[in-house]
Amino acid sequence: MLSAERKALIIRLVNERNSITITELVEIFDTSESTIRRDLIALDKEGKIKKVFGGAQKIDMPEQLVAYDDNFTIRSTQNLEAKLKIGKYAASLIEDDDLVFLDAGTSTYMMIEFLIDSKATFVTNGLKQAQALAGAKLNAYLLGGNLKSDTEAVVGGEAVRSLWRYNFTKGFFGVNGVTGEGGFMTPEAIEASVKEMALSKSKQVYVLADHSKFGHRSMVSFAPIERGTIITDENPGRDIMEKTEVIKVK
Repeated sequence: MLSAERKALIIRLVNERNSITITELVEIFDTSESTIRRDLIALDKEGKIKKVFGGAQKIDMPEQLVAYDDNFTIRSTQNLEAKLKIGKYAASLIEDDDLVFLDAGTSTYMMIEFLIDSKATFVTNGLKQAQALAGAKLNAYLLGGNLKSDTEAVVGGEAVRSLWRYNFTKGFFGVNGVTGEGGFMTPEAIEASVKEMALSKSKQVYVLADHSKFGHRSMVSFAPIERGTIITDENPGRDIMEKTEVIKVK
């Protein structure tokens, strides 16, 4: 099939379906992923489609809004390979004399299996994180406060007040949505307040975000994009890369 013919069909499919993944296009056209990516980049530059992470969508489609959190078990199975790569790299940044904040979330949870024998001290608002850190016999503290049943995160005023006493050398944060304009976002203000305080008390800030988080908005922004270094499995768009450091893991 000629390149022009394939591109015309891609435009039609995107407009018919509103969005389509690279995997679907590879199967439809029986061609390589790199060929499809080149087609999408070219069509995006021509203004025919909007290239997004993992595929493409119609030009006039709004940014996707993430209005709630799935429970921890569901989220832990999503984009698992990417989260493991991100978690492994993030764990490699921790040194023995660090005081580390580990945010609740599945990406930060993936770090813990790569922290065996770490001498660092960890503070977390994640129940799962605290259990895993204790199981690995690492030096860990769990914040007090209200426990959110769906995310298994400790939130509320008591957790925020407890964070004030700490001066973290490094903080690692999960996120539900990332855009250049909206920054780092999460669905609920009560959890955003904990992230915001912990982030303000962290000398170095790392945000763990797999490709599915880019171009998505959520209800509450807890930090501007410039405030954190992003660790991810795919490069985000220019609106993000022009404003902050991005580390792409392999």
